[in-house]
Amino acid sequence: MKKIVMTGGGTSGHVTPNIALIPVLKEMGCHIEYIGSKDGMEKQLIEAEGIPYHGISAGKLRRYMSLKNLSDMFRVMGGLRQSVSLIRNIRPDIVFSKGGFVSCPVVWAAWLCRVPVVIHESDITPGLTNKLSMPFARKVCYTFPESGEHIPKEKGVLTGLPIRKALLEGNRAMGRMICGFEDDKPVLLVMGGSQGAVRINEALRKSLGRLVKDFNICHICGKGNVDEQYQNVRGYRQFEYLRDELPDIFALADIVVSRAGATSIFELLALRKPNLLIPLSRQASRGDQILNAESFRRQGFSMVLADEELSPDTLYDSVKTLYESRQEYKKAMAGYGRADGTHEVVRVLQEILQHQEHT
Repeated sequence: MKKIVMTGGGTSGHVTPNIALIPVLKEMGCHIEYIGSKDGMEKQLIEAEGIPYHGISAGKLRRYMSLKNLSDMFRVMGGLRQSVSLIRNIRPDIVFSKGGFVSCPVVWAAWLCRVPVVIHESDITPGLTNKLSMPFARKVCYTFPESGEHIPKEKGVLTGLPIRKALLEGNRAMGRMICGFEDDKPVLLVMGGSQGAVRINEALRKSLGRLVKDFNICHICGKGNVDEQYQNVRGYRQFEYLRDELPDIFALADIVVSRAGATSIFELLALRKPNLLIPLSRQASRGDQILNAESFRRQGFSMVLADEELSPDTLYDSVKTLYESRQEYKKAMAGYGRADGTHEVVRVLQEILQHQEHT
């Protein structure tokens, strides 16, 4: 039985692709264990999959000067020591990393213990964690064709993004029941990622009076962001976070408004959902979502509204335009052949495992 250690955390985008791989790897007879942060959201998500979970110390890696870099460096080094101990005890045949700050010490520990590493980069340009991990990896799987320019050619493999099978098996009628919608108006799904999106939440609620005339609205607003004053608005339903119900909500949605994290937008592509992307601004991020959104706009998969241009009026106008043009976006997405990269990533893992057997 092959042993695989998976790592990745911080946001759901660093965890859900791992969750997509787990059932396929289990079917192959692999034993899987997970190394994540002690208190990260990944702990709950992975334990729900029945996978042994090991929490380590995790420090944030920053690109800018901060006194916190000093204290966090001690956390990273502590995580490295813990990871070396875990790798030696588990004795995996391979480590698969999906990124996030917690993954760096795990990748370094695997290299120190002579365990091969495969990492996956979702965004067009690699984040700091994957940049620090790349020298220690055998292969780097990536999602956007443009990413190949930023990854060593001998290591890079264009695989696409692993998509959870359950996400493709939602039931529209069940989604309507979950939301309690009572009429047949088209359904608008608005989501801001696992952390929520305050600016999108505010713009949506300020344009709610106009939007609910034409749409039923399902709003995934993030933990602590449910606003009680809108609880009784007819045709509007708020959720902090959805997990098991999400496939049914996606099946129900006719159009989607979303941030532009790679995991979210490739899930929308796999589901062929016309979407309006509102990427995080460069002031709030390293700009990866802007590049992701521009790639999808260029390929005809998405409408894009800059975060700086977001207002109740621009959101309302963009949603109306998106719905009117939805068939064009569906047609463009239907022509894309690499929406689900699950089996391509598994193939890369298999090749390295087979190579290990013959060396």
